[in-house]
Amino acid sequence: MLSKGEHQTVPLSVLLKRELANEKIEMPEICHGQASQSKKGEDFTFLKTECQRVLGDGVTTFSVFGLFDGHNGSAAAIYSKENLLQNVLSAIPSDLNRDEWVAALPRALVAGFVKTDKEFQEKAQKSGTTVTFVIIEGWVVTVASVGDSRCILESAEGGIYYLSADHRLECNEEERERITASGGEVGRLNTGGGTQIGPLRCWPGGLCLSRSIGDMDVGEFIVPVPYVKQVKLSSAGGRLVIASDGVWDALSAEMAVECCRGMPPDAAASQIVKEAVQPKGIRDDTTCIVVDIQPPEKPNPPQPPPKKSGKKVFKSIFRKKTSESSSNTERDYDEPDVVEELFEEGSASLSDRLDTKYPVCNMFTLFMCAVCQVEIKPGEGISIHAGSLNTRNVRPWDGPFLCSSCQVKKEAMEGKRPSGNGRYSSDSD
Repeated sequence: MLSKGEHQTVPLSVLLKRELANEKIEMPEICHGQASQSKKGEDFTFLKTECQRVLGDGVTTFSVFGLFDGHNGSAAAIYSKENLLQNVLSAIPSDLNRDEWVAALPRALVAGFVKTDKEFQEKAQKSGTTVTFVIIEGWVVTVASVGDSRCILESAEGGIYYLSADHRLECNEEERERITASGGEVGRLNTGGGTQIGPLRCWPGGLCLSRSIGDMDVGEFIVPVPYVKQVKLSSAGGRLVIASDGVWDALSAEMAVECCRGMPPDAAASQIVKEAVQPKGIRDDTTCIVVDIQPPEKPNPPQPPPKKSGKKVFKSIFRKKTSESSSNTERDYDEPDVVEELFEEGSASLSDRLDTKYPVCNMFTLFMCAVCQVEIKPGEGISIHAGSLNTRNVRPWDGPFLCSSCQVKKEAMEGKRPSGNGRYSSDSD
């Protein structure tokens, strides 16, 4: 016991940790609503708020919203709804702090999408699904997408941002070029006599989307690697609109946010669906999720400032951070009142998406497959860069590594080998 007048010395690191623990970090309130009108019964949603995760520096909460628009049956959509989140979380190391965890999400989403697709392929069912998957942690929103469902953001400052990509071949030139460069064909349905009808499709298979989960019968050119975008909102918050193509075929992004401005999320989602199906009636499943991200003390949805006259400018390009600043876990934001882009990548190549140039040095352990997370015996792992045509600054002995099964699927997805019957060959497992 210390006598009177004696002082106990506390290490500076302990004091700093106590201050950090006592500091009140303002977290947003997440309010959501959904609405749908069903024609085929192939749209499914996933809504999970206040998911808890124990970190090295405390406990964090995050929310997850997913929209799965199935085709050729509902099996792929249901399977993805039930398994995708766990597959994403299993690709994130357990010992990361909060900032590292957020930084690890883009690559983990890629691994989770590919793992979900791989597992569903093993069931030999031929349905497929688009996926728009949103994870909100604090003021950071991370969106991964395949297919033609979309997620848009209206910030509290009034800007409209696209947080997903449209993988419909009709409107995505980059995807058309990727498919033809890999040996596939893109064209319309030929009815004979030189007459072509309908949207652009990928052949073999005839799918009008270039990316999806499932679709094992449409060839290796349709890949499950998602486009991923991660942004940080200002503390004023914003509103997300996540909707299937039944909405976006009828409404522009501006029409969607304007028709429900000032409404709570439930009413907003219903109004968007109503506006979408009203002109021509329901022809497809039409589903919408509205998510408000707002300061705790603000009870109503964020209201943008008064509109300026003239055509509204849609913002799809953000002020980017350099790779060096993105890797710094102690980020400083010079412009706190704008939407900040933290990450954006749309490449369909796994070697681009799971490479070692990553802020979390231990994202992938040496003896574990970067996709399916199975343990690999020393010497059996195959570098994600093996066989890469881009040999500049790439060493094939560098990780991350894949198991032999995932390597075969990687090659098939990237069009490096004929699959014969579907996206993957029968000897891939």
